[in-house]
Amino acid sequence: MINISPRQLEVFVHVATLGSVRAAAQQLHLTQPAASMALRDMEHQLDAPVFDRERGRLHLNARGRELLPLAQELLERYAEFGRRGKDDVMLGGELRVGTSNTVGNYRVGELLGDFIGAHPQVTVRLRVANTEAIAAAMLDHGLDVGCVEGPVAHPQLEVRPWRVDSLVVCARPDHPLAQRRRLAAEHFAGARWVLREPGSATRVLSERALGQLPSGETVLELDQIEAIKQAVVAGLGIACLPAVAVSDAVAAGRLKILKTPFLDLERQLSLLVHRQRYRSVVLEAFLRTL
Repeated sequence: MINISPRQLEVFVHVATLGSVRAAAQQLHLTQPAASMALRDMEHQLDAPVFDRERGRLHLNARGRELLPLAQELLERYAEFGRRGKDDVMLGGELRVGTSNTVGNYRVGELLGDFIGAHPQVTVRLRVANTEAIAAAMLDHGLDVGCVEGPVAHPQLEVRPWRVDSLVVCARPDHPLAQRRRLAAEHFAGARWVLREPGSATRVLSERALGQLPSGETVLELDQIEAIKQAVVAGLGIACLPAVAVSDAVAAGRLKILKTPFLDLERQLSLLVHRQRYRSVVLEAFLRTL
């Protein structure tokens, strides 16, 4: 008879999401030998490994990837059982949220404020990366929910519209394009652009906009919006950035938004939820606030 304990499931889930026994042990306040023994005992009961071991590193194998969402569900249901058994009306636990850069850096209050205010005992862990990385983490069950600015199409991920976001083309106030009273597409011929890195949703929309303009030159690729803003302020080029991200620099007179009604610069911000993942009461409560 299989008798896998909640502690063994906790170790399995933490090793899978953190990537090592040492990190899992620290998170669970266990010694590393105790965590290793819990994982070894679980695999012994299953009569099969759940990780491939390569040069001291652990990677989920096919069996592990199949069992991980079930283990997460069992732990969440176990926690819910305890709350209901104590008639505890306060929601507790942990919510792992992944956001792409625009959301995580400029809209995090909109995303998390109401939930944190209503449920102060829930620990929210936020990861900020580009859309591609957040979608990959959702598929690996490393996150409970994602909020991204780029298109995501995967059969295992449910995509829910959240907000409409607008980008703007911006330049330093003394840039030749900023001096024109009226702009047309042909004025952008030979423009020097500072772009986000490949895999970023802002990069995708920027490239779509550039496709509607005469050929220019990409002078820099950077992975942070703030770095791009500073590059534009320094006169290194022009950029296509979220309006919410440049409002402070525009108000301070360091950047100017170029009027480009001939470009389509709107995009949909979306929530990502794994279709196979158990919707815990914490996750459901978070989704309701949005």
